[in-house]
Amino acid sequence: MSKVVKFGGSSLASAEQFEKVGSIIRAEAERRFVVPSAPGKRFGNDTKVTDMLYGCYALAEADKDFAKELKAIKARYEEIIKGLKLKLSLDDEFVTIEKNFKEKAGKDYAASRGEYLNGIIMANYLGFEFIDSATVIFFNEDGTFNAEKTHQVLSKRLEGLENAVVPGFYGAYDNGKVKTFSRGGSDITGSIVAKAIHADVYENWTDVSGCLVTDPRIVKNPQKIEIITYRELRELAYMGASVLHEDAIFPVRQEGIPINIRNTNDPGNSGTWIVGSTGQKSKYVITGIAGKKGFCSINIEKDMMNSEVGFGRKVLQAFEESNISFEHLPSGIDTMTVFVHQDEFMDKEQKVVSTIQRLAKPDTIDIESDLALIAVVGRGMKSTRGTAARIFSALAHAHINIKMIDQGSSEMNIIIGVANDDFENAIKAIYDIFVETCL
Repeated sequence: MSKVVKFGGSSLASAEQFEKVGSIIRAEAERRFVVPSAPGKRFGNDTKVTDMLYGCYALAEADKDFAKELKAIKARYEEIIKGLKLKLSLDDEFVTIEKNFKEKAGKDYAASRGEYLNGIIMANYLGFEFIDSATVIFFNEDGTFNAEKTHQVLSKRLEGLENAVVPGFYGAYDNGKVKTFSRGGSDITGSIVAKAIHADVYENWTDVSGCLVTDPRIVKNPQKIEIITYRELRELAYMGASVLHEDAIFPVRQEGIPINIRNTNDPGNSGTWIVGSTGQKSKYVITGIAGKKGFCSINIEKDMMNSEVGFGRKVLQAFEESNISFEHLPSGIDTMTVFVHQDEFMDKEQKVVSTIQRLAKPDTIDIESDLALIAVVGRGMKSTRGTAARIFSALAHAHINIKMIDQGSSEMNIIIGVANDDFENAIKAIYDIFVETCL
């Protein structure tokens, strides 16, 4: 059995945290491949090393002196090395980094050094082999991830190795120039490594004990999700839930590898399991609640709209011509409503409206702004009667007006539109009716 274990920045922010990570890895021989992030914050108003690197490189790019800033970054790593009592020097690495900064190697190179240096320390601390991600993870010329080449090279490189450390977040173009994933991309690296070795489990260690039913900034101490399917997670992630980088789901999903979200500071907690499918019932009817503010709705009315062939295409063409994607499209017999992101729409509002008038010739167009969309997601909803009724009841009891409700054909999610001002109270009301009443 083999496991890939990825540790986030908060898990590796200090020597003390490194020791916790070391204990976790050594507790199970199956934890053979490690993907570290750059050191995160040690305390509330501390600065992440990645942000320090960005700031340092900005000075280099502007031809300003950056010696002080680079020295501060080096001190962060030396503090970890000293705390772990390692016989390791990063002097040569920092000489190379200074040279490359002066030669303007790029922001991606600068940002990637956080994971690169932490990977060297981690490999030295564990006695594992260090593999520079720039030699095994590849990007195409247009900046997209080259999955095929990466899988081929990485699989061959890891074949036969007992243990290895592969830094997260970055790879390289074919010419060797470093390229990073988007922020939080260490999750993706862990997923890629798990696929390459056909891991039994991909453990993603962070500072929370798994996925929560809803945002803890809105609901105090929400319950943990014990098990969630990839489809459910994708629905929640799309609507703003952020425990795992969205692109990290696909490589392991293709291989049927489960993900286990765990807490470095509470290793005894089983965390959340993310799986392809499961016969286990959710603890509650719903699995999770997530949402976003900042939408607007464009309501189009026209008599006999339902019998006019191509009406919907004409309306959507108006948005396409302005390069605006739509979020939801609830409709009635003579009405059609398009929900879009407000910040994308407002500058192009009149252009879109005039194009709809020209192409579709509706009777009326009404626009409402400052709306929020909330997704209620759960595989248990399909087999439970009255889910929508309970949502209506909860929101009515909280004196919240529903602007829109849209249920997917999979019956796994229900989207509710409310005013921005009602967003937090709506999530609390839905959480209370489905979770608090069951406790």
